[in-house]
Amino acid sequence: MTTLNRPLTWLAAGALAVVSLPAMALQPFKADYQASYMGMQANGTMTLTSEGANKWRYSLNVKNQLADLSQNTVFEEANGRLRPLSSNDRSVLLVKKRNVDATYNWSSNQATWTGDVKPDRRGPVALKAGDMDALLINLAIARDLAAGKPLNYRMVDEGRIKPMSYKVVGKEKITVAGKSYDATKVSRTDGNKELIAWIVPEFPVPARLLQRESGKDALDLTIKGMN
Repeated sequence: MTTLNRPLTWLAAGALAVVSLPAMALQPFKADYQASYMGMQANGTMTLTSEGANKWRYSLNVKNQLADLSQNTVFEEANGRLRPLSSNDRSVLLVKKRNVDATYNWSSNQATWTGDVKPDRRGPVALKAGDMDALLINLAIARDLAAGKPLNYRMVDEGRIKPMSYKVVGKEKITVAGKSYDATKVSRTDGNKELIAWIVPEFPVPARLLQRESGKDALDLTIKGMN
């Protein structure tokens, strides 16, 4: 993934880092973010909505004059696990468009992809219990962080199984809407990329998310409102 084609797939893996199970039940929300992407100001939103019948939809969107990016995942709770059912990853960057859909079939334990994805990345990929997409991994991060467990996971993404590891990198004060909060910083790295999430107990989503590439800020979101 590069900044120009899949920024939200990388960012999504920090997006719900403070929703804890079972200590905190899933509740619908909408969070508005002030964002910076490709050196320009942008607007960002995160939402969690109920689809009924034990299904939920999580959405992450970032938009400015150059880009319109969105990622959505429908998932369910099953035996204490969050299981992805389907997802969509869409981006419009100037004249370049990209749209990818994923299906997670837990009856056959296979994941497949359609749309703007290379033939060798379409799957099927064999699923194992506990496999998640980038969004859902964050629910496990919060649970395991509270329990003091290692933050090591398997992410299923576009024809690949990818191990992911997170670590706590410190505590820090962060200001949201003029008020100071105590935050825990969680980080993961992948080659020249790093994602840092500032986790504040008062919010059901991170107070700030920063994606860095080659030591430079690529995408930065700071919460400005919640309902």
